Formats: sequence, structure tokens, C-alpha cells
Amino acid sequence: MERRLAAVLAADMVGYSRLMDVDEQGTLARLRTHRIELIDPAITKNRGSIIKTTGDGMLVEFPSVCDAVACAAEVQDRMRRRNADVAPDKRIQFRVGVNLGDIIFDDGDIYGSGVNVAARLEQFAGTGDVCVSAAVYGQVRRMGGLQFEDLGEHILKNISEPVRVYRLLLDEDVPAAPPEEAGAPAPVVKPSLAVLPFANMSGDPEQEFFADGLTEDILTELSRRHELFVISRNSSFVYKGQAVNIREVAEKLGARYIVEGSVRKAGNRLRVTVQLIDSCNDSHIWAEKYDRTLDDIFEIQDEVTSAIVATLPGRIEAAQQDEVSRKKPSSLAAYECVLAAKVLHHRSTREDNAEAMKLIDRAVELDPEFAHAHAWRGCIRGQAWGYGWCDDVEAMLELAMASIQKAAEMDDNDADVHRLMAALAIIQNNLSQAQYHQERALALNPNYDLVVVQMGELLTWQGRPEEGAEWIRKAMRLNPHFPVRFWSHLGKAHFTARLYEEALSDFLRLPSMDAVQAGLAAACHSFLGNAQQAQDCVEQVRVMQPDATAEKLLSGLHYGREEDAAHFCEGLRTAGLE
Repeated sequence: MERRLAAVLAADMVGYSRLMDVDEQGTLARLRTHRIELIDPAITKNRGSIIKTTGDGMLVEFPSVCDAVACAAEVQDRMRRRNADVAPDKRIQFRVGVNLGDIIFDDGDIYGSGVNVAARLEQFAGTGDVCVSAAVYGQVRRMGGLQFEDLGEHILKNISEPVRVYRLLLDEDVPAAPPEEAGAPAPVVKPSLAVLPFANMSGDPEQEFFADGLTEDILTELSRRHELFVISRNSSFVYKGQAVNIREVAEKLGARYIVEGSVRKAGNRLRVTVQLIDSCNDSHIWAEKYDRTLDDIFEIQDEVTSAIVATLPGRIEAAQQDEVSRKKPSSLAAYECVLAAKVLHHRSTREDNAEAMKLIDRAVELDPEFAHAHAWRGCIRGQAWGYGWCDDVEAMLELAMASIQKAAEMDDNDADVHRLMAALAIIQNNLSQAQYHQERALALNPNYDLVVVQMGELLTWQGRPEEGAEWIRKAMRLNPHFPVRFWSHLGKAHFTARLYEEALSDFLRLPSMDAVQAGLAAACHSFLGNAQQAQDCVEQVRVMQPDATAEKLLSGLHYGREEDAAHFCEGLRTAGLE
């Protein structure tokens, strides 16, 4: 046995048994993700050694109390940010206790009163808190940036003498925004940023996709940062090719900071210029020029992203950013094929979809290990399946599913992969599987409007439409130029929440309705007692789908609760569609 003075950190997960009872597989998967991405790296960075783990907790030894407290503060602060967009009943949260004392080391384990006090401090701590003993406080009270609250002396279980307890004051949670007034967007409390499309200065129209793709990749990497509110691609690309007034654009997009730049490609050389502008005073916060060979494109992307995030004054610390790695393709030609395919995909026409398929297939052929290419191969084929741009819809869906599954096997750190896996699980009515992939996509890219709106869809199908509507409205705020289909998602959430007037208002914003949307409108009118309007909507359904029945239309929805499915069918049958 060996005895020495050491700092001990004890932590456990709050509500572990309850979360395991509700969703054992999902809880374990989320906990494992937090361990891999946050907790274990923080322990290693602060020179800690994990002595033992249990299902919901761990015991860690540090060479100094400063390291132990720094590790605890980092984990708890970042867990708060990670939980910001997670439903309260799904959050994984920890309690932490830190003590300095004489420890007995024996056969890979530690014992003694120093360990016992740390464990009791952890039990004493509140959810998300860090409590330390007086011995720890005496060593770290002058550490820069740390503040403590003196909780006084307390008798802790099986500890003979009272222990003076101090609570570490962590960064305060962002205060809740006031309730939204009708039609008014909620204020954005994070630093807001828009990336305008980079200008193609090459004089070669065929290189337009390269400039667009670089813009998209920089935007995507910025969106991974939980500290930023990043305006979506669909909104910022409205200004492509336009001479803009920065202050006016910033006001319209709801962004304080604007990123703009240009790309000049000549042969194997690339010059990228980037500048970051504070729209409040039109001041240039930062500007840079990169002259590289094309082989350095990914380093350019990383440098630009890191520099922008690090220079947002006083708001973001680069050292606290979540590190989310993405696999880089081994073939630049494959990368360019993916960029060009994305541009065609966004145009949403049958002809462009066919061309996008050729390019994305070429990307996979050039680099079979490029997971993002496989993901977009599935997305582009999913577009063809969804719009019916194929002769065999079942075969097209199978191809889309196979591509997305392949991407998931290759790279678990791509938000698009998990977004598409969640969408497939929803189509297959496997809502628990969809929940896992949806939460993973949010963790990887919390500002991606397509991920956020899909969370709203999933909550609607799970029987939580009020929460679903909140997520959909958040996606609308993230993307002021959101796709019109977002109104359909909101209408479905309002219908499921029995808010029929609101649902009808949402569906009326669509330029046209498909059979399922018209059926939902018919059900709304029937529940409101508008018999004639309900019959009119049923007629629209029959024009689009002559053999329509309530059960056939229900197959286009993915309700997890029988009462929600029955509610839809009841509304249709009352409207006159059996």
C-alpha cells in the first residue's frame, strides 16, 4: 500500500436509473458520446487518472487540486451548453465533489477519508454543481476566474467531523427569452453570424461551385460551435452575386457579424481572402489572405474557421470550443465532385438531380472511403425518391438507405449522416432509433436548420407537438429564408396539438398542398365544425389521389401514439373521407 496527499474528484450522473428505465440504449449511447467527446479528454488534458468507473459515475485522482477543479469546471460548463437544446427530461447532468486529503493507493484502487469526503461532497452537490472542501478552496481560491459560494459547515454521512463546503460558481446559464408575441421571433442571445457566399474571382463560371462549396464548408464548421448562432446557408445564399450593404443585410438576416470573402483559382494555385465585419459599426474585426496550393484546401478551411471564432471579441474562447473532427477525403477530385453535386441538388429539379447523381457516384468511385460523399449519395437519391423522379421508387429508396448506412459505418462525426439516419428511422416508424441519431446530429451541428426542424418533426410524431412547434420555430429563426415546407411541419405540429386554427393558418402559407396536407386541412375544418370547407378539402384530396382513404393518408404520417393516429382518422372520416 502507498499513501500520499492527492486531489480526488468524485462524479456521478443525476437521474441515471430514471433515464435508463425510460430509454436504456439511448441513455448509454449519449453517455458514451459525452465520455468520448468531452469528459475523458478533459481529464487527460488536466493530468487526471481515472481510478474506477461505475455505470453512472467515476473516481479520478489528480496531481494537484488546481487541475481537479479546472477539469470539473470545464466539464460542467460544457455540459450546460450541450444540454441547452435538449428537453429537460432527456438531459444528462452530473454532480461533482472535489477533496484534498491523504489517500491510500492499493492494487489500482484508492481508499481513505480523503476519498470518502470527495464522495460525500458529490452527493451533497446539486445537479450540475461542483462542491469542494475547505482544503481545496484554500488552494484554488486565488485561481484566475474562479469564484466560490461559502455554503457553511455540514455534517456529511459517515464523516465524523463537520466539513466546510464551497460551491464553485460556473458560468451562468443564458437567461430565458421572454415569451414570444404572436408572429414575433424570439431574440437571439448568442453571438449571431452570417457567412455570405464567397465571390468567384477566377473568371471561370465552371469554378463557381468551388467558391460555393468553400463557403458551405466554412459555414458548416462554424455551425458546429455551440457558442454561435449561425444563419443558415439557405438564407445567406440569397445574396449570392449581389452587391450588398453590410448593415442592411445584417439587419435582414438578424446577424451582428458578417463574414465575406473571395476565391481566385488558377491552375493548381488558390488564393482565398476573408474578412470579418461587425455590422453595428461597419468595422473590420479581422481580415486575412491565404495563398496555397489546392492540396491545402482543408488547412485553409480550418484556419479560417478557427480565426473567425477566436476573434469574436470577448464572447468566445477558442480553447473552450467543442472539438468535433471530420474525416477528410483523400482525393481532391472527389471533394470537388461532392461540391458540384450539392449545388445541383439545391436547385431541386429532376434534370439537376440526375446530374447530381452522376457527380456523387463519381465522387464515391474516386474515393470510396469519403463518408460525406456516401451521405450525400443517399440524400440525392432520397430527393429523387421523395419527388418520384425515378421509375422504381422502392429500389431508389433502398439505394438511398444503403448509401446513408454506409456513411454511418464510416464516419460517426458527420451531422448530415445522423440527420439522414434519423430521417430513415422516422420513415420506418422507428422513433426510438430516430431519437438517438437526431440527438447525435444536434450535438455535432446545433445550428443546422434542417437538423433543428427535424427535431420538431420527431417530437410531433412522439406525441410532444407543443415542444415540436418550438423547435420548428427555432429553425425558422435560424434560417429567415427557410424552405416553405417548414410551414407544413409547423402545421402538423399544431394539428397534433389540437390547435386547428393555427394549423390551418400554417397550411395556407403553402403555395400548394399535397394529398396529406389537404387531408390535414380537411380534418382541421371538420373539428372546427366547418363542414363545407372540410368537404372542399376532401375533394382536393380525391383529385390528387382518387383511391385515397383515411388509412392510406395516415401512412404518410408517423405517429407513435395510437390516439394521435386515431385523431387524424376521426377528423378525415367526419369530413367525409373513409
